[in-house]
Amino acid sequence: MPSTPSQSLVDLARAVGIATDFWDWKGQHTVVSAESIRAVLAALDIDAHDEESTQRALAEHEIGPWRRVLPPTVVAREGWTPWVPVHLPHGSEVHVVATLEDGTERVVPQVDRWVEPREVDGALVGEATVELPGDLPTGWHTLTAVVEGPDGSSTSTSATLVVTPQRLELPDALREKPATGLLAQLYQVRSRESWGVGDLHDLGTLASWAAGDLGADFVLVNPLHAAEPTVPLEPSPYLPTTRRFVNPIYLHVEDIPETVGLGPDEAETVAELAAQARRLNGTELLDRDASWTLKRQALELVHRVGLAGRRAADYARYLEEEGEGLATFATWCALADVHGLPDTAWPEDVATVTGPGVARFRAEHAELVDFHSWLQWILDRQLGEVQRRARDAGMALGIINDLAVGVHPTGADAWGLADALARGVTVGAPPDQFNQLGQDWSQPPWRPDRLAELGYAPFRDMVRTVLRDAGGIRVDHIIGLFRLWWIPAGGNPSQGTYVRFDHEALIGILCLEAQRAGAVVIGEDLGVVEPSTRAYLLERGVLGTSIMWFEWADGQPLPPEAYRELCFSSVTTHDLPPTAGYLALEHVDVRERLGLLTRPVEEERAQELHSIAAVGDAMKARGLLAEGTDASAYVEAMHAWMAQTPSRMLGYALADLVGDRRAVNQPGTNREYPNWSVPLAGPDGQPLSLEEAMASPLAPRLAAALRGER
Repeated sequence: MPSTPSQSLVDLARAVGIATDFWDWKGQHTVVSAESIRAVLAALDIDAHDEESTQRALAEHEIGPWRRVLPPTVVAREGWTPWVPVHLPHGSEVHVVATLEDGTERVVPQVDRWVEPREVDGALVGEATVELPGDLPTGWHTLTAVVEGPDGSSTSTSATLVVTPQRLELPDALREKPATGLLAQLYQVRSRESWGVGDLHDLGTLASWAAGDLGADFVLVNPLHAAEPTVPLEPSPYLPTTRRFVNPIYLHVEDIPETVGLGPDEAETVAELAAQARRLNGTELLDRDASWTLKRQALELVHRVGLAGRRAADYARYLEEEGEGLATFATWCALADVHGLPDTAWPEDVATVTGPGVARFRAEHAELVDFHSWLQWILDRQLGEVQRRARDAGMALGIINDLAVGVHPTGADAWGLADALARGVTVGAPPDQFNQLGQDWSQPPWRPDRLAELGYAPFRDMVRTVLRDAGGIRVDHIIGLFRLWWIPAGGNPSQGTYVRFDHEALIGILCLEAQRAGAVVIGEDLGVVEPSTRAYLLERGVLGTSIMWFEWADGQPLPPEAYRELCFSSVTTHDLPPTAGYLALEHVDVRERLGLLTRPVEEERAQELHSIAAVGDAMKARGLLAEGTDASAYVEAMHAWMAQTPSRMLGYALADLVGDRRAVNQPGTNREYPNWSVPLAGPDGQPLSLEEAMASPLAPRLAAALRGER
């Protein structure tokens, strides 16, 4: 039986940001078990296995800041003048300066504030207090404290100083009028030129069509994060090997300039590989493994052509800009090629990024490491071209990228950023109405303490990459930047608990990097959300997310005028079936078949039919829906409903534009459902090409409805 935590265990957990109780989706108060709390503490390297160790850990946590001269990272908003504690031997003096990004130094004055010194590890330590100037510019700066002892000795300590904007202002295009755009799962969108999986050339075509024929301002795509370099590939774009780099399966081989340098034999081989890959375009389920196997062979041939002139110089600049982060990722990919996956079976000397054999391996396999670095450069340039095509076609924002919650537990980030990730736990979500068993996403979470120790550099670098050549970023499960559901290894989702993060730092950095990129930030804030979270996001200028099926008030569909203004609103989302499928109760049938319901299926169907009828009645009351209309008219009316909201961004799903019915993902499943492997299809379930999708007669109707032009 789970045991109730002691008061000291509760005090320790709360001190480090671990919830000891919470309110579930049914409004029931739940106390977290002592076993779960201890497991989460252990993931933070805190030993609390008994009362004595718990008391010791609590005392260590309290004295810890006094052992540091400066906090590891100081985050402030523009215009703020926070006080920063500085710890130093009692009787010493300190001088603090802020070195700005441009090299300018600013004196940080000390304030008159007395703090009683205390004994730390046998020595008396004092605390001075400095106040940051309120006119520091936004950016990444350095705070340096020079401590001068009574004996004339001098020591210097530095910390990261981040100044973030008070608020991320909307791009001009969103202030003038609401933006409408397309939601697409790129891998689904196969054209006649695809290699079995939708690619960046297809994305450019999709964006140009959406802008020209539908008047779209953006295309929001699934996460493009990298998967493993060897088959079998993880199908979920939300379980990548890294979030900083991009999946080369999305490369369009023929768009690489060096293909013209292929010799006759190599060119013939690439043409044959392309022909084989294009035979995959009509399969009922996507075959990523076959697609990548063929595409990789072609890419290796193109890589061997080499670079010259401006291209060589551009690649050299890219390598320098990406630095060790890219080198580490490319090394992991090369290791995966040589030693296979998972990386838990690798030789001991390369089992960790700091292993003694890593540098030697990198030197011995320099060509292979370069291949994986080159792939990222090509991806970066093709992504830039896609954004250019989108903007040239008339899109106000262009491509909006999606940022996944986390990474694969044995992937590149888990290896290269191991010190920043927690072990012995996974990320997930507690039970809720649509996932009544909860969810385990099998991802290791960031460690809040290590992020601060690292100056938030891993988070910053990841965000910068996703924002590069994009008009915006959608942050999946943005409430995870406030608190995240950690599940002890071996437990089920209901045995987890929330762990808090420094949201002022994480959201602030997100806003800073988006401001620099001129981008919009959309926070997916669905599910169990604390009211203060949405208020905070509103304050910082981050858009929330509303899905029509989830928006209710007093047992009725939320009136459109009651939707949030600073919000991205749509009829559906990728975790639900397309709207035609939802109306047919596809989501109920799938969950019944897979045993995911926690109440009788008849009750589930009755509840969903009642909800659908209520939405229909509300639309009829507004004159948006006539009696006896078919499913396509119902879908069109829902988009017309959304057009009446004040939301600054409105989206229509590509799947809805073509009458697709199957969900791309069924939360709470792994292999039970073909998650992320369902191609775009028509109402009859037959795969549709991109060319056929662009000819859909429903597409212009839904786009016009969402613009309020119905």
